[in-house]
Amino acid sequence: MSPSAPERSSDAGFSLLEVTAAISILAIALCAAALLNSRLVSGGQQSKYMSLAATLATEKLEDLNRWDVDDPQVCVPGETKGTVTTVGSLSSDILQTTTCDVGTSASVNYYDDVSISLTNASGSCGASTWGCFAETVSSVSGGTTVYTTTYHSPDGQISTTSGATPPSSSTFHRRWIIESNSPAAGTPGTRRVTVLVTLEDLSVQVPVTFQMSLVRP
Repeated sequence: MSPSAPERSSDAGFSLLEVTAAISILAIALCAAALLNSRLVSGGQQSKYMSLAATLATEKLEDLNRWDVDDPQVCVPGETKGTVTTVGSLSSDILQTTTCDVGTSASVNYYDDVSISLTNASGSCGASTWGCFAETVSSVSGGTTVYTTTYHSPDGQISTTSGATPPSSSTFHRRWIIESNSPAAGTPGTRRVTVLVTLEDLSVQVPVTFQMSLVRP
């Protein structure tokens, strides 16, 4: 009669191989959970910035739509001659003197920078310390860059300040182009205005851009 195999005692513990396998499985699970959490945070951050970019594109289109048809901010030289022309650019910063067909002329920059923050600098939101929303937009006047900050107080009040000091960071860069479509000389046409907003914050790994257009006289 052959001797039987010794039975394993219930309190013999785990072998080194079993412990190593368990640790490996746990490490893989933790890495997967960390990666998932990182992607969720990144996705949430991207969604936030994409929403802000869409708001800034809409804001700029509304601003350009309020100008008179013969104002240098929105006119396209040569359009009354039936020529399809454009001003501005979506690929480069354009600053030029624009002369409309009616003779009005002005220096126009077809780009700007926008910085958004929650701040109450110099008490611009009154006594409010929480919920003060500030938006700083750059513009060029006489070769000098001017930064205009609009403060939105939680009690509904709005105030603005201007200065030559840039904000600590410019989060978004906007460019726009105005395209004329005059069917024939002397015939009123339409203009398509397109705004491109780009996030410049390098800490956001996934690039954020947003483009929007409108058609106006």
